[in-house]
Amino acid sequence: MLAAPRCGVHKQVKSDIVHLQRRAREIATAAVISETPVRRWTHRLDAVLLHPVIGPLILAALMFIMFQAVFAWSAAPMDWIGDAVAWLSGVVSKALPSGLVRSLIVDGAIAGVGAVITFLPQILILFLFILLLEGTGYMVRAAFLMDRLMHGVGLSGRAFIPLLSSFACAVPGIMATRTIDDPKDRLTTILVAPLMTCSARLPVYTLIIAAFIPNRTVGPGIGLQGLVMFGLYVTGIAGALMAALVLRRGVLKGGSGGFMMELPKYQWPPLKDVAIGLLTRAQIFLKRAGTIILGTTIILWALASIPQAGPGQKQSEVSIAGHIATGIETVVKPIGFNHDIALALLPAMAAREVAVSAIATVYSIDSPDEQASATKLKDKLQHRWSLATALAFLAWFVFAPQCISTIAVTRRETNGWRWPLFMVTYLFALAYLAAGATYWIAVAAGLGGT
Repeated sequence: MLAAPRCGVHKQVKSDIVHLQRRAREIATAAVISETPVRRWTHRLDAVLLHPVIGPLILAALMFIMFQAVFAWSAAPMDWIGDAVAWLSGVVSKALPSGLVRSLIVDGAIAGVGAVITFLPQILILFLFILLLEGTGYMVRAAFLMDRLMHGVGLSGRAFIPLLSSFACAVPGIMATRTIDDPKDRLTTILVAPLMTCSARLPVYTLIIAAFIPNRTVGPGIGLQGLVMFGLYVTGIAGALMAALVLRRGVLKGGSGGFMMELPKYQWPPLKDVAIGLLTRAQIFLKRAGTIILGTTIILWALASIPQAGPGQKQSEVSIAGHIATGIETVVKPIGFNHDIALALLPAMAAREVAVSAIATVYSIDSPDEQASATKLKDKLQHRWSLATALAFLAWFVFAPQCISTIAVTRRETNGWRWPLFMVTYLFALAYLAAGATYWIAVAAGLGGT
């Protein structure tokens, strides 16, 4: 790794880059004889969208609208998918005799995977906005807007694109850091990328928010559920920036480099490209649901089904999985987590969405006569969790590094286990502290306990 430059040298480098940028603009302006209407409109739009005050406000408004839409537009298609899952569960339950095979298919595969694919509409809506912003040429400009803020925490605007990619998944986001020249800048970006709220967290957020946050408006066109979702994303971003600041002032001490990037022209994104992007994302999500999530759910079902509970006993407590969860519960009980959450945390290491399928599978095993549906899952959460526990669970998932793929790609990109272990340790510590603080604040506010 390169040695960190002294403060005075860094300031001189920054001054030289600013002077270079100013001089480049002067030369470009002097060389222009005439401009096309497209260029004139580009300059006019940039004067507003890249304004140091108005620009960030527009960016925040776009992000806010995006998360409002995630809830407002997805309600109907989520209900359709939920009804289809419940119908399939009912058909299979009637077609198969009672026993382990029916329990495996209905309580394991259908209940677990069905609970996750119900949230496909929300993920597609999120990516629709991201694809549109990228296709119009606005996303690169958002990187320039964020450059000043990111420079204040020791990162350059060049880190914005990898961090933005991490909203989809931290794995491609971490791989995208290869475009960052400075080794310390790149390593810092890798270590904070998991804090950006990836799409895998969306099913968890949506389930808990839908179950515990009232579906009401708090202003014209502003839904409370969308506002909470927006707050979770902002918390993840703020956590990433604060972690970057601490890392750049500590173990990765140094300053950020300069940031120069060509701004593309504004254009309407080709609908074909947007459609292909959404189809690709849907295929990735469904493939993940049919492989990682299905496999993990079946393993959990097996562990949660053996041995069989006796009269008056709860299957989720007497099973192998139940005993494992009891051990985990002793560690997480001080931060408000109950036996259900303890049981979901371990399989969720394979993929964050598995937390939803794990809870759905266990509840389905405990109540085998009920059809699987998102509505019933929300009702069970409301009766078995307090609001304080639900809020602590959300806070945990903002910070926890529950994804083996992310850990694996970090190991590959850093050529060793030192930094992946460091990343996992500090993120789990953050998650534990955040969940604990959230829980006890909520309890003090009278929002209940476990």
